[in-house]
Amino acid sequence: MNEEIWMQEPVSRRCFLQLAAAGVLSISTGCASNPVTGRSQLMLISEEQEIQIDKSQSPHQFSADYGKSRDSALNAYLDRTGKYIAVRTHRPQMPYSFRAVNATYINAYAFPGGSIAATRGILLKLESEAELAALLGHELGHVNARHTAEIMSKNMVVSAVVGGIAAYAGTRNSKYGGLAAKLGMLGSGVLLAHYSRDNERQADSLGMQYMVRSGYSPKGMVQLMDMLKRMSRHKLSATQLLFATHPMSSERYRTAVGKAGGEYAGDLDKPVYRERYMDNTAGLRRIKDAIEALQKADALMARQKYTEAELWFGRALKKAPDDYAGLVMMAKCKLVQKKLEAAGRYLAKARQVYPGEAQSYFLGGYIKLKQKKYAAALADFQAYDQRLAGNPNSIFFKGLCHEGMDQRDPAAKAYYNYLKQVHQGRYAQYAYKRLVDWGYIKPKS
Repeated sequence: MNEEIWMQEPVSRRCFLQLAAAGVLSISTGCASNPVTGRSQLMLISEEQEIQIDKSQSPHQFSADYGKSRDSALNAYLDRTGKYIAVRTHRPQMPYSFRAVNATYINAYAFPGGSIAATRGILLKLESEAELAALLGHELGHVNARHTAEIMSKNMVVSAVVGGIAAYAGTRNSKYGGLAAKLGMLGSGVLLAHYSRDNERQADSLGMQYMVRSGYSPKGMVQLMDMLKRMSRHKLSATQLLFATHPMSSERYRTAVGKAGGEYAGDLDKPVYRERYMDNTAGLRRIKDAIEALQKADALMARQKYTEAELWFGRALKKAPDDYAGLVMMAKCKLVQKKLEAAGRYLAKARQVYPGEAQSYFLGGYIKLKQKKYAAALADFQAYDQRLAGNPNSIFFKGLCHEGMDQRDPAAKAYYNYLKQVHQGRYAQYAYKRLVDWGYIKPKS
């Protein structure tokens, strides 16, 4: 027998049953010791795979959230604060990074390799650096307890591990993808882990531990939980994804209060740094009215009240005319109303504002494809791929562009490459039919 097998940690009975039930029991799979608890847990994904999945997939979610904020000072502040806490966690060796993203909905999230983001929406709700530390500490808790990797291990067969989180996300029915999913963009919440209540409890506990270790008052966690509790009662549309991925309960608030007054009572007098938070988020708060108008418009979009949504997008852009997210969101509103020329104009301005962000190029290509401007559409999809590689739907759309220009060989090549990555859905059916009709492949018997 291979010597390495004898050196592995013995598989617990619980883990053995989980592996056997999943049909993946083999010498290449097994359980790992949880870095937080030390207990054995089902784990089919290595730390290296967590990092690789993060690198390949987190950029798609960030782009779906309209990219990293162009407020460089705000991003530096988040990254500095997050990394200050991260070195005091159970996995300080992970390649952590922190940023604000331009999305206006209220959420924060972490990918398994340590890429963590907070939306502009949630940053506007916080009132101190201690609350920010609690928020980032909570997300660090998910990374350190390997929650995403554990969820993926429980829901994926061995063959899907190679494909990473994209293969996993493709099997899920998320109502939060919205228009972006229909257009073939990745992200929009579908790549985010949906944590259990137990995951949330553990992340809360770790978050408070990490923030207190870093010199913050546990009041920050209590205030964060109080804010989330109040928002969960109102059921705001801007919080739907937050509470879908991070289940909220009054119990979480009560636990935070109990820990702050008990285990961490001696730390209550530590600072919360309210003024420092306000100073570092001043630029964001200057456009608070515009962001709130975008939130109202987005809620109207979800209810298919496009004319009213357009009015609110217009109000937001009057207050912040160069806001990239606002420009792209207005373009989407125009697109669903089939106002293609107007949508294109907003996307053109969005590119001028934020030339390095990919989403406006993808949408521009889609619109030009609808207009049968095939060469221009192809150029947009190529520009999109240069900024954000790895979306197979871009390959399919480039195939449509070549087909529209009667370039059969490059169209067939694109469809073939698309089918190597995607095997189901209407795009796959179309690509397969074209390859059969053109004689590139034989039909299935």
